[in-house]
Order: sequence, then structure tokens, then C-alpha cells
Amino acid sequence: MRSDYGAHAVIELARRFGQGPVQCAEIAASQKIPEAYLDQLLSSLRRCGIIRSVRGPHGGHELARDPHQLTLGDVVTALEGPVVPHEFVHAPGSDDGVATCAVRNAWLAAAEASQRELDRTTIQDLLEQQLEIRAHRAEQSTLAPGMPATTTTLLTSEH
Repeated sequence: MRSDYGAHAVIELARRFGQGPVQCAEIAASQKIPEAYLDQLLSSLRRCGIIRSVRGPHGGHELARDPHQLTLGDVVTALEGPVVPHEFVHAPGSDDGVATCAVRNAWLAAAEASQRELDRTTIQDLLEQQLEIRAHRAEQSTLAPGMPATTTTLLTSEH
């Protein structure tokens, strides 16, 4: 949950990248995140150098790095720690760093694959995908206003 809310907050800051600081209340309202919880997440992200905060009447939060250079892996690691747990990398009884149990090896492979995906997904990629999703939703709602989304989807899909 921390990573999900944190990623949404970072995407919101990426949407406003270069426009100056954004107040916590604005991010919370836009992304439907409880403000007190968001404040905790932003503090963690600030400590890790992902965002910077500016105090004062025109203060708020902004990305400290370009969204093209910031990855979902950076955000997840900042909020949750590494996806590949230390005990998998340095398995007890293993002198070469390779786990000595088949199940442990499977967990390690899954964790490493997850980390690779998170590390290759930039915040800019997510922002662009989110903007496409919103545009598609808006397009659907103008095609059949007032109809449930499932009905609209049935009317607009090609089968």
C-alpha cells in the first residue's frame, strides 16, 4: 500500500514537474490519498532524495529528479526496502551467494524479475500511461454519457 500510494504521489509530482512546489493537500485530493498518510510517505521520499520540500506560503513538494530518470524501483525501494531481500542474496550456508534450496531459488528468481521490471519502468512511462488511460476514459464517457462503463465498453469495443 505504501508503494502504491507513493507511486501515485510521485506520478502527480511528475505531471507538474518544473512548475514549482505542490502542496500536500493538492496531491492528496488529486490522488485520493489520506493527507496524514501522504505526509509520512513524502517524508520518506524526501529522505531518499526522490522529492524535495520547500517551506513557506508558496512551499510544497516537487520531484528532485527528472521523471525520465526516476524509476518505480526507486520509489518502491525508498518506501519498502529492496524487493530482493537480503536473506535471499546472502543465503545461510551458501558461500557463493546462491540459495541452496529449490523453493528459495524460485523466490529469489521471482524477486529479481520484479526488481528488474520496477527498475526499467520510469515515472515518466507511468505518467504517460496514466494520461492515456484518462483520455480513453474521457472519450468513452463522451460517447455514451450516463451509461455504466461496462455498457460503454461493450458499445465501443471491437468484437
